[in-house]
Amino acid sequence: MSMLLLLFVCAVSSTAFQQQYFRVPPRSLRVQEGSEAVLECAVANLAGQVQWAKDGFALGFSSIIPGYPRYTMFGDRRHGVYNLRIANVTLEDDAEYQCQVGPAQMHKVIRANASLTVISPPTSVEIVSHPHNSKLEVREGEDVSLECQVRNAKPAAKVVWYRGNQEMKGDKVANEEIREIESPSGNPKSTRYTTISRVHFKAAAEDDYADFTCEARHDSLQRDTPMRSTVQLSVLYPPGAPYIEGYADGETVRRGQSLELVCRSRGGNPPAQLIWYKNGEQIRMAYRTSGRMSENVLSFKAEASDNKARYTCEAKNVMISNTLKAEIDLTVLFAPAHVTISGPTEARVGDPVPLTCSTAPSNPAADIKWMVLGKHHKEASNRTVISPEGGWITTSNITVIVVPDRRSIVVTCHGINAQLTENMVTTHTINVLYPPSAPIVTGYVPGTTLAAGTVQKISCMSTGGNPLATLTWFKNDKKIHSTTKTSDKAVTAEISILTNVTDNQAQYRCEATNSATEIPLFETVTLNVHFAPEAVKVRAEPEELKPGLEATLYCDAASSNPPATLSWWRDGIPVKGLPMQLKKGLHGGTVSSIELKLNITKDLNGAVYTCEAMNEALQRSVHDALPLKVLYAPIFDEAPLTAAGVENEPLVIMLRADGNPSAVTYTWTKDGLPITQSSYSTSNDRIISEGGMLNMTRLSRHDAGVYTCEAVNSQGAATVNITVNVHYAAGIKSVVQQGIVAPNEDAVLACTATGNPLTSDHITWQRQDYDLSTHTITFEPRNQTSFLLIERATREDVGNFECVVNNGIGGESRQEVTLVVKFKPEMNTSSILAKSASNAGQVGRLTCKCKSAPAPNFTWSKSGMKLPVNTSTKYYAETRRIDAVTYTSTLLVSDVGSDDYGAYECGARNEMGHSVTTVTLDVTAAPDPVQSIAVTNVTYNSVTLSWTAGFDGGLFTWFRIRYRKIYEDTYRYEDVVPRNATTFTVRGLERSTDYVFSVMAINKMGQSKYRPDDTKATTLTSSEVGELNVVSTEYVENGDSSKSMVVYACVAGAILVVVNVAIVAYFILKRRSRLKAEQAGQSSKSATIEMYAPSSYNDTMTGETLSSVSEKSETYSQDGDQPPPIPEVPSMPRHMINQTDAYLLDEQGLSVPPLDYPPPNYAPYDPPYSTLPHPRHTREVGGHNTLGRSSGKQYMPAPSPMPPLDGSYYNMSSDRYLSYPPLIGEYLQQQAGRTPTPPQQFAAPLPAPLPMHDDRAGGTLRRQRLDKLAVPPPDVTVLHQGNCSQHAPTTPTVKQPQSILKDPSRHKYGNQYGSPVSSSTPQNQILTVQNLTNDVPQYGTIKKEKKPNVTIDESYNKRETHVV
Repeated sequence: MSMLLLLFVCAVSSTAFQQQYFRVPPRSLRVQEGSEAVLECAVANLAGQVQWAKDGFALGFSSIIPGYPRYTMFGDRRHGVYNLRIANVTLEDDAEYQCQVGPAQMHKVIRANASLTVISPPTSVEIVSHPHNSKLEVREGEDVSLECQVRNAKPAAKVVWYRGNQEMKGDKVANEEIREIESPSGNPKSTRYTTISRVHFKAAAEDDYADFTCEARHDSLQRDTPMRSTVQLSVLYPPGAPYIEGYADGETVRRGQSLELVCRSRGGNPPAQLIWYKNGEQIRMAYRTSGRMSENVLSFKAEASDNKARYTCEAKNVMISNTLKAEIDLTVLFAPAHVTISGPTEARVGDPVPLTCSTAPSNPAADIKWMVLGKHHKEASNRTVISPEGGWITTSNITVIVVPDRRSIVVTCHGINAQLTENMVTTHTINVLYPPSAPIVTGYVPGTTLAAGTVQKISCMSTGGNPLATLTWFKNDKKIHSTTKTSDKAVTAEISILTNVTDNQAQYRCEATNSATEIPLFETVTLNVHFAPEAVKVRAEPEELKPGLEATLYCDAASSNPPATLSWWRDGIPVKGLPMQLKKGLHGGTVSSIELKLNITKDLNGAVYTCEAMNEALQRSVHDALPLKVLYAPIFDEAPLTAAGVENEPLVIMLRADGNPSAVTYTWTKDGLPITQSSYSTSNDRIISEGGMLNMTRLSRHDAGVYTCEAVNSQGAATVNITVNVHYAAGIKSVVQQGIVAPNEDAVLACTATGNPLTSDHITWQRQDYDLSTHTITFEPRNQTSFLLIERATREDVGNFECVVNNGIGGESRQEVTLVVKFKPEMNTSSILAKSASNAGQVGRLTCKCKSAPAPNFTWSKSGMKLPVNTSTKYYAETRRIDAVTYTSTLLVSDVGSDDYGAYECGARNEMGHSVTTVTLDVTAAPDPVQSIAVTNVTYNSVTLSWTAGFDGGLFTWFRIRYRKIYEDTYRYEDVVPRNATTFTVRGLERSTDYVFSVMAINKMGQSKYRPDDTKATTLTSSEVGELNVVSTEYVENGDSSKSMVVYACVAGAILVVVNVAIVAYFILKRRSRLKAEQAGQSSKSATIEMYAPSSYNDTMTGETLSSVSEKSETYSQDGDQPPPIPEVPSMPRHMINQTDAYLLDEQGLSVPPLDYPPPNYAPYDPPYSTLPHPRHTREVGGHNTLGRSSGKQYMPAPSPMPPLDGSYYNMSSDRYLSYPPLIGEYLQQQAGRTPTPPQQFAAPLPAPLPMHDDRAGGTLRRQRLDKLAVPPPDVTVLHQGNCSQHAPTTPTVKQPQSILKDPSRHKYGNQYGSPVSSSTPQNQILTVQNLTNDVPQYGTIKKEKKPNVTIDESYNKRETHVV
């Protein structure tokens, strides 16, 4: 029973259970490379896991197959779909794939295979060595082989060849060759194949222009877009024979008919070249082609020369060696162009006249017909010949007998072309000749005398004759021109004779001729003419005339009729000569001659002798003059024997020598040496000669001497000597003392000079504030030396004596010599040398200077102990001589330490005694004030200053100038350039204006005080140079001021003083009342000072502007309520000059200002007297000013903005920036490599401010502006303590430039940057630093509480403005 149950259960379970199987088995695919392949696999009753395998390698069960980024298995698990997608199929994917289903419980493993075949189209089809659509040129019959390669296909592609559109088959196409191309990976399934196919054939003419195409066939290629490569064949073959159209053999053409001969040739590659020839000569080469046909068209009009002409057309190309030809011969019909009759045109009666008539070429030959006197003449002989130009020429001859009673016979010839019916006619005229009558001459009566120069007309006439006679005039058988007039039966020829010498006894003949006369008919006439001689000639013998010779002058006159009379003249005076001689002359005249004897002297040179020939009958004469040229040697004109010139100036000496010939050569010499001539001179030659001129372009004292000038011509020479004396400026060769003398001995100073001229009056001795009249001065002219004898010389005589030499040429020469008398050393104790400064670790340099004679020996000691100078590495000393009696000793202290600071003793000793001075070595510090100022030059717009600097503090020092108009209270500032200069020119000043000037010194440690305004200068009124107008700043009264002006000024001053006293008293009382109210409730409030950089540089500052932040300014104070007296130029009180830099803050102490910039401008806040720079800054808001101070009369800081870091400065008074080079760059350079140094203590404490009259308000400086009064410098102002915390300051609308606070490095450090804080700083004071950039160290805000210690708030480091 159990067995049955078991069998039943198994049967039921087997009936319900079904095995997993492939519902959709994979199928093999054939895909193209680069496409996508999807292998399908669907499993029914899926129980196991499904994966794909490639060539037996399992790809895994994940849909993303590692290592096969292009493979993806996708589908639907519920439906058992597991398809394999392969993207961008490559040849590597060509493989056997298997879909595998794993076992699960009762399910077995099942597998199904499918292959993926990847095909790849060819990459290119190419006919080797022939690009696609290229041309292949071959000759006809040449073997052609083309190879086609179809590359990189899988499987291998098939190749099909086409000729045109016809497929090529048979023997021409060779079997294909297949080459395998292995893949870089080495996978055999990635192998590609290149198919190679070739065709062979012989090129024929029919293959010309044929396209041969290679086509690739592949399963991956579409039949409608096949891959092909084509080559076009160009087969070279001979052209066809040429032929001519437009004329046929046997045709005839008339002359002038237009012809067009066309030559053509068909076929040929390249097309045939066609050329036309006429009778073997080339006439046209231009031809045109169309396809494979050539054509040359010859167009012309037929001429006679074309008859029997052979026209040839030749065809050729590169394929033939022999030219192909086509020829035609033309036949052209034409009549003769003309007929010509030749023969005599004149004949006598009865003469036979032969005539010939010839035709031009004609085709066919022309016939000739004659007509004589209008009748046909048949007795003619004709002849026909071939013309070389084509056609025939016909000639006919006849003879005509001249009959009487006719003046002419007309003969006509006709040339007839019978075929063309054209007739050419010409005529010929024969004139019948008769002789004329004999000529008749009229117009002159034989035997008549004519004067030369008159006009005589003679006429000749002849009548009859055929033709009329030709009349010709002859003079002595020479044909001459005549004027002919003709009438019907007579001819007249007339001549006009301008009679001259040649007409005397001249024969004039008239001849009459014509064709009928064999011997001319003539008539003659002879003229008789009076004429004067044409010329007269004077000559001298001998030709060269020299003094002492006897010369003869000859005068020969030309032929004259009647004979001429001769006479001699000199300078208009007749001179008697020898008797006149006569002989026969030309043209029937007489020649006259005369002589003159002369004794030659030099004075006859240039004398002119004139000979006159006079014809008495005509009263006409001719003249000839002979200037005598007497040769003689040169003779100098009067010349100076001496010449003087000034050295370095030109000197020109001009000489002239008279001689004949006048070509005189000058030679200049000095001491036998020639002077360079100008034609051979160079730019370096100072002395040159040019003819008789000696040019010394720049005299030298060495040029003095004797110069010789020689003048030479062909007759001799002459010389002259010129002595040149050169004056030159006096100079000093040496100034010496003849030995150092002991006291009370005589001393001699010698001054040796040069110069020309030089005498004792030209040398003087000078010494300022020294009486030279008691001393002896001598002069030695031999060595040009002046001696100054100082008897019993003492120490007081020691000093510089000056030798002055001046001889009036150039400037004077000066040279100093020091008179040295022995004395003991005298030490220089000036403040500059009494101090030296050097920081720790550096080399200290101490200098002492003394005057001594003879030279001293220096010693150095400290604290009474002599220092080991030059014997150790610690101390080194060097002695130098400055001048004759001044010596310096410099002590170098290496590696300065704290023990090295202090006083050093410098001793100097010589044979006369011993002296000691003290030099103090200290740390570097700010410079001392300038010691003195002087004005060295004044113009209309500038003042030049020079000053003596004080001690430089041991550092490099530069200077700043402060100046103002004397009646104004505003300053301008100039930084001295170059920085270490002690002289400077202040420019841009106004004309005729008083200015006061002051200078302060600056180094990197700080700056000195300005000197008091005790230097005054007045600019000139015009640009012309004037005298220096420099006065001190004490009151100076103008010289031209009247007493009335003084009285008016005094009265106005008194009134102003009274008014000011009243105003000041009023405001003092008012301020006291306000202070009482404020101190009651605000005694604990603090005051605020805003620190700013200086106001605009080189621009006007307010009256209360401080010159510099670190300026050692002077303090002004008064005990009373009245304003301090203000002189024209104030003289600084002693206590002000010695006072150090300070801002007076309440009564508790002083706060040292920062360096490098002028301090803030402090001004009393009182509207009537406020000097704040801008109206907005003085406007009250709610009873308080813009700085938050109470409205009572107090001194407030007048904001003066710091210049921005770009170098532009803001002018508070004009809301604009001005250019001024700030000291920020120097500060940045100093801060870049600086390290904090220990605080330095000053030997003297800062002096306290002077007490003021009001104890409650604290010390306050009071100043008021007074127009037209000199104002002292407003350097220091006392700031009252007040309440600044109740009202926040209103931000001004003007642009606030950046500011920088710099460390003076001489006070205690309040923070890590070393901000300066004085121990005496008043309580409740806040210093605010504004607008600092990131590249400048930020000092933050210094808060000063009531506690004695100092704290620093560094929280304000942004670019914004903070007021605490």
